[in-house]
Amino acid sequence: MQLKKKASTSIGASLAAATAGLLGQSPGRAIAQELAPWEYDTAILYYSESDSRVQDFSLNLNARKEVREERFLNLKLAIDTLTGASPSGAVPASSVQTFTTPSGGSSFNIAPGQQVLDPSFLDTRTAINANYEFPLARLTLLNVGISTSDEYDYTHTGVNMKLAHDFNDRNTTLSFGLAFANDSIDPVGGAPIGLAPMTAVGGNKLGDQSKDVTDILLGVTQVLNRHSLVQFNVSLSTADGYQTDPYKILSVVDPVTGDPVSAPPLNGLPFLYLYEQRPATRDKQSIYGLYKRDIGGDVFDISYRYMTDDWDVDSHTIDMHYRWNFASGSYLQPHLRFYSQTAAGFYHTVLFDGAPLPDFASADYRLSEFDGITLGIKFGRPTERGEMSGRLEFYQQTGSASPGSQVGSLQSFDLNPGLEAIVAQFSYKFGR
Repeated sequence: MQLKKKASTSIGASLAAATAGLLGQSPGRAIAQELAPWEYDTAILYYSESDSRVQDFSLNLNARKEVREERFLNLKLAIDTLTGASPSGAVPASSVQTFTTPSGGSSFNIAPGQQVLDPSFLDTRTAINANYEFPLARLTLLNVGISTSDEYDYTHTGVNMKLAHDFNDRNTTLSFGLAFANDSIDPVGGAPIGLAPMTAVGGNKLGDQSKDVTDILLGVTQVLNRHSLVQFNVSLSTADGYQTDPYKILSVVDPVTGDPVSAPPLNGLPFLYLYEQRPATRDKQSIYGLYKRDIGGDVFDISYRYMTDDWDVDSHTIDMHYRWNFASGSYLQPHLRFYSQTAAGFYHTVLFDGAPLPDFASADYRLSEFDGITLGIKFGRPTERGEMSGRLEFYQQTGSASPGSQVGSLQSFDLNPGLEAIVAQFSYKFGR
């Protein structure tokens, strides 16, 4: 959808372009005399976490072509290379700890008091998406697509569609989206049996696993006046199948001293660690609202998202941008984002020896209670055929351990140390 002409003549090119991007259409398009050429959007992204944790180097290419009048083909290619060390879920201890790599072919030691990071983290992901959008009627647009991605131990395939209908002099758009995905998981060494002990030879493993995911979106976008618009979305998601992280474990500790308990001799490791186990289903609901406004040729937007699920995770996200547009066509855009979530009902920083084993348990910090803040800046300038831009962002996350977990020697350690990360991206659009 485009903004109605009489409502957009003074809104400024920047808001018109942003609005068109938001609604998935090309801005300011006149009646086509010839097919539009290929348009390309390329990006190189570098993500790095503190303490030699996860690093990601990513290449992205988006291509768009009008293959017939008002009918567009969109292609996306992403290649990610991830390296570094990833938190395993085990907690620090006052003595040296020994862990088995996922393959079971080797082991590694963690010094006393140090965060437990698995140094064997390494993966490359290739993702391809193709979408075709076309008008079903004068005011109705349909977008259908397929997606696939492949990693060393994970394969995704999916289909999606989105239907958008304009009315009210094209100032209102109703949207409906639907997506189905099937993910196959082939963990290194096999998928572990949930809450079974880690062993020195990588035992207690199963075969390949899979899950199915269905997503539904309902949305409305409304132009309020010549300078502003709002958008509201409701999303539903349901996942069924294997949702456990096969590389995460939990420490079993003495409930008084906080020290790790000894493993049975047959385990081949000094201390006892259990593989995590998550429910086989997850239902999520979210609401999203966006306000976007032209302010004297600049563009301000703020959005809020609330998500809740049946894992007892509730999250709040506030995202803000302000784009200063200069006469030369260049722009400067600060970015501020706040995120907060509650812990999953089965999140346990540790498990206590002698206590009844829960049905589900995970020490993955991503399921803990935590807050995150992102602060960034983006600069862009026009080129002869498109635009060049650079983005730099800083992210800080602070988390909390599960209640009652800091007993004995564990009081001396930060059981959820959080993280800091930087994101640097360079983008080049051309072919307009």
